[in-house]
Amino acid sequence: MPPVKTWQLIAGSAVAGLALSAVTVTAAGPWDSGQRKAERDTAASWSPTGGADHAAGSLPQAAPSAPGVLTAIGPGALRKAAAPDSAALAAALEPLLADPALGSARSASVVDAATGEVLYESGSREAMTPASTVKIATASAALAALGPEYRIRTTVVPGAEPGQVVLVGGGDPSLTAMKKAPAGSGGSLVALAADTAQALKAAGTDSVTLGYDDSLYSGPVRHPIGENDNLAPVTALMADEGRPGETPSGAVERSRQPAEDAARAFAALLKERGIKVTADPARAKAPAGAQPLATTLSTPLGGLVERMLTNSDNDIAEALARQTAIASGQPASFEGAEKAVTARLASLGVDTAGARFADGSGLNRADRVSSGLLTGLLVRAGDPKRPELRPVLTGLPVAGFTGTLRTRNSGGSPAAGLVRAKTGTLYGVNALAGTVVAPSGRLVAFAFLSANGPDGPTAERGLDRLAAAVAATS
Repeated sequence: MPPVKTWQLIAGSAVAGLALSAVTVTAAGPWDSGQRKAERDTAASWSPTGGADHAAGSLPQAAPSAPGVLTAIGPGALRKAAAPDSAALAAALEPLLADPALGSARSASVVDAATGEVLYESGSREAMTPASTVKIATASAALAALGPEYRIRTTVVPGAEPGQVVLVGGGDPSLTAMKKAPAGSGGSLVALAADTAQALKAAGTDSVTLGYDDSLYSGPVRHPIGENDNLAPVTALMADEGRPGETPSGAVERSRQPAEDAARAFAALLKERGIKVTADPARAKAPAGAQPLATTLSTPLGGLVERMLTNSDNDIAEALARQTAIASGQPASFEGAEKAVTARLASLGVDTAGARFADGSGLNRADRVSSGLLTGLLVRAGDPKRPELRPVLTGLPVAGFTGTLRTRNSGGSPAAGLVRAKTGTLYGVNALAGTVVAPSGRLVAFAFLSANGPDGPTAERGLDRLAAAVAATS
């Protein structure tokens, strides 16, 4: 089989993404200072959002068909794939970058993904606060470390005490206690309880004490920003992202003890299946080398990456940063994850000078990323020699149709359906980084970072105009 060309792969991805634009997600963030919430409307884990781990849903609006997308790109353009016009691109972008709405600091990088040629740059090596566009880095590092098919295990093992079983958290952010599973495959406490009950009954046991082990992660469980409705405490054992009851979406007050809550939910599920749990669950250490009685597996890592990017899911982001740390032999903490992510990105050949990955989600203002680093990662994700990074591209929201871009560059915008990009928003910080299949037929990667602007919506419109210009000009 001949190698797949970058433009062929990405054009197919763009068409597939549009066909799977059947999403009702309108997460829009993250904002701090109480301005707006990253998961305001629909959380990633509960949304049918296209890709390896997603199911189709009902269209909120008419999405372009595949022929329509190809027509918009231009007849035969994908086959000709002419080189983008750098001069025309500079003429289009420079006036837009001067927009005061973007604030006093801004950075831009636009690159031909097929060749790696820089088409336009302005301050592209200057490290700035990236907000949620740092999730591109988190995703790239995790995929490089573990691959897209990796699944995180949650297990139940015999405890050290007679009659004890221990629920062991592996850091699965897709783990759910819902009896009706959300869209897509993922770890299920319900299935785990059923398999555990079956194993116990087969061994002649119908009464246990339950422990829970969340010791895989180390360091503070609270993000440096403190308690925040955008992010639960970062623990190795958590169901439904620490949300109360069966609240699937929106920014809500999170559990302060998600590991204990998950264990309580598991105990209730065991009781429903005929296993008596004789006391409240208590923290316990799983014996070394204990063989699992039952196991449930997470959504594949590629699907987790897609969920995270499409809907800017902070809980998934922090979990993936820690999985990268574990795979790299670092402590599963904020500090260990920072070292691991930095090292993995350097191994991909991107310039990490001046970069800092203080967290995986972008909520931390101490994060520092350059626009050139972001486009470098996007180009590598489009490289046929690095198929493990492909979910970085397939997970990007589609302008006017999915995730955090559903209401941006929509309607009659020439960028609707063609731009795929990760948003980033903190108070006074706005960013947009992604790809577009340009009129030339080439895949073009872009990243725009801005800071010290007047307000989010105004800056977002400025960024959208930049992305639209790339779509129309390059």
